[in-house]
Amino acid sequence: MKKEQQSTDISEIQNTLRRIYEDMESTLSRYEDEGNQMPDSPETNPLPATEPDGIALGDDSVQEALAEQASTEELDVVSLSLDKDHEMLAAIKGEVAKAIIGYEDVVEDIAVALLAGGHVLIEGYPGVAKTTLAKAFTKALGISYNRLQFTPDMLPQDVTGHYFFNQKTSEFEVRKGPVFTNILLADEINRTTPKTQSALLEAMQERQVTIEGRTFFLEEPFMVIATTNPIETEGVYSLPLAQADRFTFKLEMGYLGKEKELDFLRMKTTGEREISTLFRRTDYLLLRTAYREVFVDDSILSYIRDIVYETRSSPMFSIGASPRAGEMILKTAKARACLRRRDYVIPDDVKYVCRLALRHRLLPSPEYAEDSLGIDTLIERLLAQVAVPLMQGKGP
Repeated sequence: MKKEQQSTDISEIQNTLRRIYEDMESTLSRYEDEGNQMPDSPETNPLPATEPDGIALGDDSVQEALAEQASTEELDVVSLSLDKDHEMLAAIKGEVAKAIIGYEDVVEDIAVALLAGGHVLIEGYPGVAKTTLAKAFTKALGISYNRLQFTPDMLPQDVTGHYFFNQKTSEFEVRKGPVFTNILLADEINRTTPKTQSALLEAMQERQVTIEGRTFFLEEPFMVIATTNPIETEGVYSLPLAQADRFTFKLEMGYLGKEKELDFLRMKTTGEREISTLFRRTDYLLLRTAYREVFVDDSILSYIRDIVYETRSSPMFSIGASPRAGEMILKTAKARACLRRRDYVIPDDVKYVCRLALRHRLLPSPEYAEDSLGIDTLIERLLAQVAVPLMQGKGP
């Protein structure tokens, strides 16, 4: 019985396939009768592989043309990026101004640090819109954003993430923490313990996070904007100098002036305007291409070296700048030049970023600390003692 049943099943399958084949032949015949022509098969009429511009890859005579075309396209991308940098910065400032009054210089400094691949530490009094500025900046750029409010009882796993047992699948799965984003606002970072603060070190330096032995890479761009409150000394954990060195800039947000304060009240009367997303992540990657092409003359490199060495030998400071400080000065000077539509660095770029890049890395000597001189004043004195190079020309 089983053999007869199997024979019947095979016969039915064969008949079904035969009917399908006959239907296909009938359809093809009607298609050709209507005057249509079937395309040739790849075997009988092979087509050469071509680029979008119609250049056959198999033609040996066009290899140099392809290389020249690629080089031209790369130069066009860099030129287009430099043309758009300044407009991009102005557009970001305009969008942020819809939510916050003033602090245009802080917005530009954050943009410089982001383009240089760095991180920012913002010190300011409560209520000066540090969080609002970071959110508005991220919204205008069109990149992801997470906010983390640090508290004394917070654990490192609350920052990076952890594994948990999924009872449905009976497997351990990873739950990624807030650090997996483009911009992380670490609000009041000095309120949590050093153990939790150190959870950000690997992410900030290596652009990766290790959770129970497994490494996860972070998406570009990645930036930490940390805020601190300068008026409280109880219940806080000051950032160690070695950890503060991870931040590219230290920015200060003070109170608004009288006119800006009045503009702020007017804005609150009429209501805040909606911030538009003007850019995409691909725009940032395009700007990074232009940033890498910014030229730095040897005289500028020597100028940065002299500044760093002067911090180590000057009697004004008991602890000088680290090699990382010199690296950050170089990168941010390039970023500032790029955002100002220049493909080369000038001494003014270096001078400007030095104050922001060194104020949290230098420790004043006791005799100068007693004079109540601010760290910015000491840095200005230091820069005045270093010879400024004369720029003879740009480019190699």
